[in-house]
Amino acid sequence: MNLKIAIVDDEPLARERIRTMLADEANVEIIGESAGGPHAVGLLNESRPDLVFLDVQMPGLNGFEILRTIDPRHIPEVVFVTAYDQHALAAFEVHALDYLLKPFKKARFQQALQRARERLEQAQAGQLNQRLLNLLEAGKSPHLSRLAIKTSDKVLFLKTEQIDWIEAAGNYVVLHVGRQTHILRETLGALEAQLNPEQFLRISRSALVQIRQVKELQPMFKGEYLVVLQSGEQLPMTRGVREVEELLKFS
Repeated sequence: MNLKIAIVDDEPLARERIRTMLADEANVEIIGESAGGPHAVGLLNESRPDLVFLDVQMPGLNGFEILRTIDPRHIPEVVFVTAYDQHALAAFEVHALDYLLKPFKKARFQQALQRARERLEQAQAGQLNQRLLNLLEAGKSPHLSRLAIKTSDKVLFLKTEQIDWIEAAGNYVVLHVGRQTHILRETLGALEAQLNPEQFLRISRSALVQIRQVKELQPMFKGEYLVVLQSGEQLPMTRGVREVEELLKFS
């Protein structure tokens, strides 16, 4: 299976360097290039690459703004490419796969490419395992009761009732189970649509909580509240308190 790649950089020589390095790699396909701006957004939305080599500083829209503009359902793996190392922390805060500092050597480039292959293989394995679960549970319930979590050496089938709360992390979610955490390649909105609304409650843009794990609602300043879980975890709530109280009352 070919790794579909897009290149977004406003410097023609930089795009050419990446093309040259990819020419020696097997099972890769460059599906498009862009100098940035709205054209890059259109390219990524329409071609849906597996991986994008993305410059940070570009006229019009920078790399971070491009990621915020494209369809969140189809955000590819991202390797940022830039001449400025001060962007490194911000790159990893948006869950970039890697960060190449110009001028980078071929060995470093190949390392980033291999990391992308491994990440995508894990994601595909997880999707296959989830489809298997869906088939096994067909006819039982319209909602997921288990999730397939791919680790380095196994696939863990996690019951949703074991999850305390779920945190958004870009194109991924973090599942909090007691003192353990598990990473799943899925957006919070997409996962929420598959979970039982009588079991999970959305309390903010970035958090879902297991309803039976909610211990109390704690008032803060200016009408804001914290959701306190049985574990003692405190999560900020942006949803209206009366609406949440009603949902919890009948759960």
